Amino acid sequence: MYKPSTIYADLFKDVQLSEIFSDSKTFVDAIPKYDCEKINQDYQVQSAEPDFDLLHFVTDNFQLPHYHEVESPSNNTLESVRSEIENLWQQLSRGNNTNDDKTCSDKKIGTQSSLISLPKPFIVPGGRFKEIYYWDSYFTMLGLIESGKLSMVESMIENFAYLIDHVGHIPNGNRSYYATRSQLPLFALMVELFAEQQQDEAIYTRYLPQLEKEYAFWMAGAESLLNHGDSEKRVIKYQDTFLNRYWDESCAPRDESYLEDIRLANECDRQASDLFRNLRAACESGWDFSSRWLSDYTSLHSINTTQIIPIDLNVVMFKLESVLAKSYQLENNHSAADRISQQAERRKTLIQGLFFSEEQKSFVDLTLNDFSQSPVLSIATSVPLFFKVATDNQAEAVAKTVRERLLKLGGWVTTEQVTGQQWDSPNGWAPMQWFTYQGLRNYGFDYDAVEGALRWVKNNVDTYHTTGKFWEKYNVESVGCSGSGGEYSVQEGFGWTNGVLLKFMNELDIGDDN
Repeated sequence: MYKPSTIYADLFKDVQLSEIFSDSKTFVDAIPKYDCEKINQDYQVQSAEPDFDLLHFVTDNFQLPHYHEVESPSNNTLESVRSEIENLWQQLSRGNNTNDDKTCSDKKIGTQSSLISLPKPFIVPGGRFKEIYYWDSYFTMLGLIESGKLSMVESMIENFAYLIDHVGHIPNGNRSYYATRSQLPLFALMVELFAEQQQDEAIYTRYLPQLEKEYAFWMAGAESLLNHGDSEKRVIKYQDTFLNRYWDESCAPRDESYLEDIRLANECDRQASDLFRNLRAACESGWDFSSRWLSDYTSLHSINTTQIIPIDLNVVMFKLESVLAKSYQLENNHSAADRISQQAERRKTLIQGLFFSEEQKSFVDLTLNDFSQSPVLSIATSVPLFFKVATDNQAEAVAKTVRERLLKLGGWVTTEQVTGQQWDSPNGWAPMQWFTYQGLRNYGFDYDAVEGALRWVKNNVDTYHTTGKFWEKYNVESVGCSGSGGEYSVQEGFGWTNGVLLKFMNELDIGDDN
């Protein structure tokens, strides 16, 4: 697998530390024009010359990516919201005949790329994110279905099945440098969504081999855990059952954020490998970064992701176990169905018991090694409601907490902490708006659900009218501006924003005028 940090070594480090590019992702997404060995040899010779120009060398030897390619009409000629989303589906589409020139395909220049080729078309988020992303894609699919693009949904699920078969899991994104981690495992939810749309339960058994492999990836090492509190990779033993956490197989600086990780390591006394693994594990969560993972909210140095047992991950693992059980039942493999159902029920009992805070009236994360409850309230508290894991009393408490503490003028805020990290206040994100809305609806809190969704839609639409764009995140403390914070500038596009916005507008029968 083509991995720039390994193949180019000295050149990679020199480029990433030189700041010749404002975004560390640029070089790892670049495509070599020539044989990699030749590039390395030329670099060793030319870099020793007194007038050597690193940027010139890179541009001579690599085709650089163009990230900001999403085209929006000028503010004077704005399309309607629905029309603009339809336009964006075309712009964000990859792997088809009309857009192959935008795929970073390694067939045009050179023979290699960090992009992991996929057999079917797919939708990318937009901006600097020119590849498919795992958990993003479920929320994008919601909008694709509203647009009547069920064939694209099927293609994306096929791509994820392909990745499970060929990589062993679904990576964070289809890049070689993402292959050491995954993301929130929503493949089972995608399969369920597609089966319901097609009204065809055979879809569950079609993807059963991939569902099994995904589960095996997340549960790898469980058989070696003998004692309560033992952990291995993504698995923790709790009494006679298991819980899960985020992890990454690598403890090196992230290729795509190399400079940022090196700088952070140089600023603190912490063991660098431990810091890097925890940064990577947070990327697997999709919440990169958030006070959920910080021991000290004021400092990213304190990131401690691998010591957190996340509520949302464990609820999603319950869903994966439940879908697996259903798939086994459809195959008449009743013993396998009973086995996985028992694990699901044990996990559900722990979710309702360990993860619910009577003090905060919400679901919270746990911390290792004592399984104590995290003090951080986050919008992840709504995920158990989305998957119908909460008791009625717990759901009522969560609805009240969300209403009183997390509902803001422009939607539901991610956490109450103001840290400068993008998954904290004042930002809100499309996936959590959908989880929260549907979770509240599942337990009959329709007024709360609709109120939050309407505020989010107004925020998206007003910001579109102001900027002419849809964004990856929004400031929900006010209305009409994109979110901020984190390692990179706010990105436009944006796959999951478009998907959730269109789903909300259709579900709530919101008009589409300018």
